[in-house]
Amino acid sequence: MHAVKLFGPGDLRLALCDAPKPQAADIVIRVESAGICGTDRHLFKGEFPCAPPVTLGHEFSGIIIARGEGVDLPLGARVACDPNCPCGRCALCRKGKVNLCANNRAIGIHEDGGFAPYAKLPAHRAHVLPPDLNPLFGAFCEPLACTLHGVDLGAPKPGERVIVLGGGVIGQMAVQLAKLAGAEVLLVTRQAAKRRLGEDLGASLTAATLPGALALWPQGADLVLECAGVPETVTGAPALCTPGGRVVVLGVLPKGTTVPIDPFDLLFREISLLYSFLNPFTQGRAAHLIASGMIQVAPLISRQIPLDDAVQAISQPPHPDDVKVLIVP
Repeated sequence: MHAVKLFGPGDLRLALCDAPKPQAADIVIRVESAGICGTDRHLFKGEFPCAPPVTLGHEFSGIIIARGEGVDLPLGARVACDPNCPCGRCALCRKGKVNLCANNRAIGIHEDGGFAPYAKLPAHRAHVLPPDLNPLFGAFCEPLACTLHGVDLGAPKPGERVIVLGGGVIGQMAVQLAKLAGAEVLLVTRQAAKRRLGEDLGASLTAATLPGALALWPQGADLVLECAGVPETVTGAPALCTPGGRVVVLGVLPKGTTVPIDPFDLLFREISLLYSFLNPFTQGRAAHLIASGMIQVAPLISRQIPLDDAVQAISQPPHPDDVKVLIVP
């Protein structure tokens, strides 16, 4: 089979490789859809640690076609992959902080992932989806699980005001989760199409810039969710908070990037600045929210592309209006 394999920074190819075979406790799935994530572009540029050569793709789902010894998941079941495989033995794992496990082996980053017709994963990292679910939707479970963790940390309450920075897939999901929590939501993104999408998904207000957001809410928000992953929004997020407010950064900046922060402002206004990493124990909730239709993912699909077009799509900057591009092998 052919797979989108990263051999090193800047060296991404559609390479011929053997189809995976399940070992004990593994399953092999026929990949139905796999999402291109901003992290994939960071991996391509050498801005995020990984273990090349490796098949990329950590947001994917499909149909079980083979299983190893000891697996009781049925053949033919539709499943979404939770790509993170913590060791379960280290001090952080024993504390329940599995997302911080230094021994984590992530599928699509350290182990071969889902940008291929077939993919292997440990059976315990599979989350069963309804058989009648749209086959494109399972690829959203992983990004929604990561968004859930960030929103959990921010803990929006009914009646609070929440500003979401960034109109990509994480931002659009954060809008929906904050709305479900009973908060009033303001989405900030430069792209007009993404502002319109945010309004359709539950944002009460939208703005193109950070000053524009403050013009609408001069007192600021109780919670700011930074989902853009750019220095401007990470630096500017605290200024959008009301005194006593919270900032949660979900966006990923390249390794080594630094941004200016005003510690006195954080102190004097008692602003909490938190960071959110991965998806600890949230993948099952994400699968339920998508399967139940409580979180809409169909409007987030910008394009579907074949595997042959994946290298170009990952190696080039995303289209400004893209929210989620799906690879359909």
